[in-house]
Amino acid sequence: MADDAMLKFVARGQQYPAKRSAELRAEDFREIADRYAVPDAEAQAGRCSQCGVPYCSVHCPLHNHIPDWLRLTAEGRLREAYELSNSTSTMPEICGRICPQDRLCEGNCVIEFSGHGAVTIGSVEKFITDKAWEEGWVEPVRVGPARGQSVGVIGAGPAGLSAAEYLREMGYDVHVYDRHDRAGGLLTYGIPGFKLEKEVVMRRVARLEEAGIVFHTSFEVGREATLDTLRARHDTLLIATGVYKARAIKAPGVGAAGIVEALDYLTASNRKSFGDAVPEFDNGGLDAAGKHVVVVGGGDTAMDCVRTAIRQGAASVKCLYRRDRANMPGSQREVANAEEEGVEFVWLSAPDAFDGGDKVTGVRASKMRLGAPDASGRRAPEVDPGGGFQLQADLVIKALGFEAEDLPKLFGAEGLGVTRWGTLRTDGKTMMTSLDGVFAAGDIVRGASLVVWAIRDGRDVAAHMHAWMKARAGASVPAQAA
Repeated sequence: MADDAMLKFVARGQQYPAKRSAELRAEDFREIADRYAVPDAEAQAGRCSQCGVPYCSVHCPLHNHIPDWLRLTAEGRLREAYELSNSTSTMPEICGRICPQDRLCEGNCVIEFSGHGAVTIGSVEKFITDKAWEEGWVEPVRVGPARGQSVGVIGAGPAGLSAAEYLREMGYDVHVYDRHDRAGGLLTYGIPGFKLEKEVVMRRVARLEEAGIVFHTSFEVGREATLDTLRARHDTLLIATGVYKARAIKAPGVGAAGIVEALDYLTASNRKSFGDAVPEFDNGGLDAAGKHVVVVGGGDTAMDCVRTAIRQGAASVKCLYRRDRANMPGSQREVANAEEEGVEFVWLSAPDAFDGGDKVTGVRASKMRLGAPDASGRRAPEVDPGGGFQLQADLVIKALGFEAEDLPKLFGAEGLGVTRWGTLRTDGKTMMTSLDGVFAAGDIVRGASLVVWAIRDGRDVAAHMHAWMKARAGASVPAQAA
């Protein structure tokens, strides 16, 4: 029976869940595609070739058991498929929605290489976990025997939440501190609802609260408490703040009103979706309605901004990116979605100056060309002489990526070691910072990266923190708790 369910990639074509029309989906912030019906999920999972060396798993940062849960899905064993998917990931339905599968699992699918179209791994992962929530298969966190030790986690994004869950399962008291008024970090405030509806994040947070994890929201380390204060309060700390400092544009006129940071813009939009009062949005400053919008950047954050502007009713939306389509860092699927929704991409272009004085009215830009490869192996953009042009703009959104904030200064912890990029310096084996008992994980260590890597780091650092606390507790730890 099992063999009959699989290896259908020759006779059965690749089929993703149907997307709503671009006109309809541009009217709201709902996810753009529904999940599979059960027969469709089983049929698409059955396309898997069950290859001996599963490159999909190899290229997944979590090394999810992808062929195995695809087989279980194809056989109709959906609860088992969910349980296997959940065994390596604390947020499988979130990864299924926002991972760039075209660059990870699906991009390395063997049948993709053979020309038959990759197995739709992300869509199946989303399906089986949403089905699990619907059917009540998602069980409460299994809290281990109390250890009498407490952990403080600074940052309620994917790395912090993942570590908190594993540490609570081990029996530690876990307190999570976050500067925002809701947990979730960029999952909550940085990613628009059309990619990740907020209820999907909030139900994960609620599950952790039900497990006894204590969330201290609107808590800014350095203001409410110094790092040393938290070190005295807990047996160990994890710093998982992510990176929030926006990269700057150096160009005349960049300080004019109407030129805003991507995260400020996205946070305001997401807060409105929650029903919050957002003065900066309500006064028009962070609302694209009726405006000519130019987004500068080519990553996934830029794609989130252009697609949000469309939904807010912008008069026009252009994306200015200094490289070409083939060399942009964002997901190609997101580019395609944006184009369908009416975004215009201005490739090989970079801003020179912003017009308008006090209030931006336009962007002066240069055409670029790709020169020799830089240190990363990507061809470096250089100005194409004589290729200048102007764009009308009432709102310019800077989406050039994020860097680390000055955490030693913010936290009042000058002994906290950092790299030359400002990220936290950690021991490669233990993930501990320069401060004894203070660990770090996620983007604040590796730089701006993917949610799935943050989840992986949270899983890894929890194991290192557990080993360190066990060693500290020594013989006083009950044998059954070890």
